[in-house]
Amino acid sequence: MSPRRRPPSAIGPSAVARCALLAGVATAVLWPMAALAQGAMPKDGGGQIISRPTPAPTAKPAAGANADGLQPGELYIEADQLVRDDHAKVTTATGNVEIRYQQRTLRADRVVYEQGQEEGQGVIRAFGHVVILNADGTTEFADQFTLDDKMRAGVALGFSARLAEEVKIAGASAVRRSETIQELNQAIYTPCPICVADHPKTPTWSISAERAVQDKVHRVIIYRNARIHILGAPVLYLPIFWNADPSAERSTGFLVPKISASDRRGFSYEQPFIWVLSPSADLLLSPQINTKVNPLLNGQLRKRFYSGEVDLRFGFTHERDFDGNGKKFGNDTSRSYILGRGAFQIDDKWRWGFTAEHTSDDVLFDKYEIDKVYETRGPYIADDRRLISQLYAVRQDARSYWSVAALSIQGLRPGDIDRTFPLVGPLTEGHYEPAQTVLGGRIRFHTSTVALTRDQSPTTPTARLPGLDSRRVSGEIDWRRSFTSTGGLRVEPFVDVRADGYSLSDILTGVGANTRSDSTARVLAVAGADISYPLYRRWRDATVVVEPVAQIAVSPNAKQVVIGRDPTTGKPVYLNEDSVAFEFDETTLFRANKFPGYDLYEDGARINVAGRAAVLWDDGRRASFLLGRSFRDRSNDVFPNRSGLQKTASDWIAAADAQPLTWLSFFGRARFDADTFAVHRAEAGANVSAKWGSGYVRYLTDDFDINGVRQENLDVGGELYLRKNWGVSAYGNRDLRQNAWVIRDYGVFYRDECIRVDVIYRREDTVIGRLGRRESVGVRLTLATLGGPLYGR
Repeated sequence: MSPRRRPPSAIGPSAVARCALLAGVATAVLWPMAALAQGAMPKDGGGQIISRPTPAPTAKPAAGANADGLQPGELYIEADQLVRDDHAKVTTATGNVEIRYQQRTLRADRVVYEQGQEEGQGVIRAFGHVVILNADGTTEFADQFTLDDKMRAGVALGFSARLAEEVKIAGASAVRRSETIQELNQAIYTPCPICVADHPKTPTWSISAERAVQDKVHRVIIYRNARIHILGAPVLYLPIFWNADPSAERSTGFLVPKISASDRRGFSYEQPFIWVLSPSADLLLSPQINTKVNPLLNGQLRKRFYSGEVDLRFGFTHERDFDGNGKKFGNDTSRSYILGRGAFQIDDKWRWGFTAEHTSDDVLFDKYEIDKVYETRGPYIADDRRLISQLYAVRQDARSYWSVAALSIQGLRPGDIDRTFPLVGPLTEGHYEPAQTVLGGRIRFHTSTVALTRDQSPTTPTARLPGLDSRRVSGEIDWRRSFTSTGGLRVEPFVDVRADGYSLSDILTGVGANTRSDSTARVLAVAGADISYPLYRRWRDATVVVEPVAQIAVSPNAKQVVIGRDPTTGKPVYLNEDSVAFEFDETTLFRANKFPGYDLYEDGARINVAGRAAVLWDDGRRASFLLGRSFRDRSNDVFPNRSGLQKTASDWIAAADAQPLTWLSFFGRARFDADTFAVHRAEAGANVSAKWGSGYVRYLTDDFDINGVRQENLDVGGELYLRKNWGVSAYGNRDLRQNAWVIRDYGVFYRDECIRVDVIYRREDTVIGRLGRRESVGVRLTLATLGGPLYGR
């Protein structure tokens, strides 16, 4: 095709006059095609339609104009030659023809317009290098196009189109029945590149069909006698097949299957099918067929409402129990699970929601490899391998927050007994910060209440003794003000006062199942100041900041809630429902009360000190370091021994992170013994993201975790791109205490612009219940516009 535009300097006066004349003649002779009301166009005194000059590309469209600068209903035509046969009512445009109408542009070597006897009966025939540019950004090509006079319906020979997401679709012929329905014969569909350096290329994958129908209303492409090709070779035949139009947010149809083989289930084939129920709802059904065990039906129902949404995952099977080798035992029974959530906005301040998580079998997710189980679905989060169901409501505005909730927990870890987990409810929390200052500083009010009910005590699971029930109500006021001197010294005094009331029942007395009840109240307070003095200077191309930091805090003796005595040591046993898991590190060093919950409280006089340093390079590189510890006037046995906070001088805390290169970052934090500098806890890691691959490594060692067990493990994973399209992947989690791998993944993958194929070998050495070690091989296939991303639509 010849060039479509010439520089203005190359157009002589006669050419300019000719273009203006053609624009005027085209508007007059093709007015039925434009379907213009004469009143919508300016007229001269004789009532003749006057052509409007097309605005320059950089001109701002007039009010009501389309993006192409034309008013609604206007038409613009440009060509090297225009011939009008008044007797036959035929207009022929030849050479670099361009017609713009209704935000659609037609280009061709030659265009013939037959006006027709009545309005709306005109026919446009375009020949040679025909291109139609649509308002939605899609482009259509053909050797020959025959269209109605509104360019909406017609027939094409040698048709092809470029749709959204770089999808290409082509056919030997095409019938355009309307703006929304288009049929192709001997069609091919692919999102892959089909040309490299102007040379044809076999697409990585494609769909060929005897006939394909593109329905833009329902946003679906339907194929008859379809064949799916990989690297040009047919691999699957389907008498009927459909997939979502690339412009569709979602559409009914099959998704890419999941294929794997393992010791537990044998060969597994899972075929997802998504069914769009309405513009606001869809249902995903994904039956998993296994050779060793009965099928499992997975499903997911999603529904949007005007104020929120509901997402329910579920699964069901009827099967006996089986071990890690697929050997069955026990009786047939129904096994199921549900993982649901919902969230709704009542108004601009109020919202409410729920989560529903439950399974009939503690190892059901492991046996059938259900993914994305332990995810955050609501404001309250359970530990790993535990499910949480909750109902909550939240009110929040610029100065206040209030929430109420009730929740229950199901444990899936070996040894978990659900009767020992408390039923929580109601659980309320409130915060308010008035706009007015008090003594020049901000003031905040906090409230909290909770009720916990247990069926069984967790301390003696075999005896099934009564579980502790507790109710607490708390009110708190905290005040803080900031002073900064001209030299940069910053001092922030603070005061915090809290009152708690407790009601306890079913407290074990230590004699069989005998219990007692108790009620108590207390007032707690802390006052102090945060002091810092940041110093900075420029050093070459970097900014260096050094900042000594200190916090002074004083509290009267706290009245801890005692629920018994240790039978071995005689030491008091404190009520501790909400501060079981916390670490002394750089994030808690400057907390005036280091306990994260309400039941335990830090008292006495103490000072927390640290030195911080950071280097910030102008090109984005960075590095920071912190070293600190805590001192107190006396030892405090309320802190657990593993915390490093019981002595008058705490353990040392160190933390560092850096990004020395744009593709490399790392971090580390550690707690060292106050006397011997032995490492009690350390965590370190690094992240790499470069053009040749990506990966990460994590290392953790802890003398005593929250269960009192020493742990040391290594977590590593990444991908290495060996060639442009080929690569290998690996993931591993190693228990260094047991000197064994918990899980290992090794994979090889192929990827390009429109496909990714992963073949992954997995070995699990962990023993969960009757499920022993496991080996499996899985194939994950992701096709552009048909793979994983499609489900998001």
